[in-house]
Amino acid sequence: MKAVVQDKYGSADVLELRDVERPTPSEDEVLVRVKAAGVNMADWHMMAGKPTIMRLFGVGFRAPKQRIRGSDVAGVVEEVGSEVTQFVPGDEVFGSARGAFAEFATARVKRLLPKPEGVSFEQAAAVSMVGYTALQALRADDVSLDALGGQRILVIGAAGGVGSMTVQLAKHFGATVTGVCSTAKVALVRSLGADDVIDYVHGTLQGTYDVIVDTAGNRSLGTLRRRLTPKGRLVIVGGEGGGSVLGALKRNLRAAAMGPFTGQKLIGLMAMESPDDLAIMRDLLASGAITAPIERTFSLAEAADAIRHLEAGRAMGKVVVVP
Repeated sequence: MKAVVQDKYGSADVLELRDVERPTPSEDEVLVRVKAAGVNMADWHMMAGKPTIMRLFGVGFRAPKQRIRGSDVAGVVEEVGSEVTQFVPGDEVFGSARGAFAEFATARVKRLLPKPEGVSFEQAAAVSMVGYTALQALRADDVSLDALGGQRILVIGAAGGVGSMTVQLAKHFGATVTGVCSTAKVALVRSLGADDVIDYVHGTLQGTYDVIVDTAGNRSLGTLRRRLTPKGRLVIVGGEGGGSVLGALKRNLRAAAMGPFTGQKLIGLMAMESPDDLAIMRDLLASGAITAPIERTFSLAEAADAIRHLEAGRAMGKVVVVP
């Protein structure tokens, strides 16, 4: 099969489209014929090996252990393991897999759900990681999603993958949402339902908010705290900023140290894959309550360009790789 492979950490230049052996599912896995694969900043981090500290957590220190990039997937079950009863060949599924930038990928059954009817493979492939990250950001500090009703929420980086999903989810659960983005992306953020949009190129942050979800990582904690209510929550999402060694962990540690001395909640989010959250995204996607704003699709041969596009901050919403 064709797959996008890397042998070492580095820029997108390390990614190569190669012929490799098709994977075989284990007893509790399925083999998925990939129809679409979502592209996330996590793919860039795994490709680049940055921040360096993440290499200490089992992903490979000198080179990545998982050589094929991509995790968010939508496709058709090709083969099932001997213990799999949830799916049969021909089922349309979405969720997470190992090495989704390929013609075939294996996935554990608990990481997949049936794809909703009427939802394209591209849409389904684009909602997994950004969906559970956005949900967990809004629920940070054990807040119920139903408690978001009436709250004022500021989403910084509102036109990105996680940001665009956070705007939609916050609106769906009744919040008043302000998005922050660049001039070229204002129309997109408005189309997602934001009540107000701040163009950071020509405007500044004003007012106070009950919740700030920061997916951009380039504002100081002091600046963000001044925009929070006295009992407000700041949720820091993503691993950008903070340097090549510690990345966002540097700001997260500072937030953790500062938090006990203020009535505000300063939270560095480490989002975790969740079957329950994937089910929530499935239901909202099926009902039309949310959508994945897909800016562009790239071919498998263009996967490196897809990551370059995302890394440069040019993407509006999501980009998807289609084998």
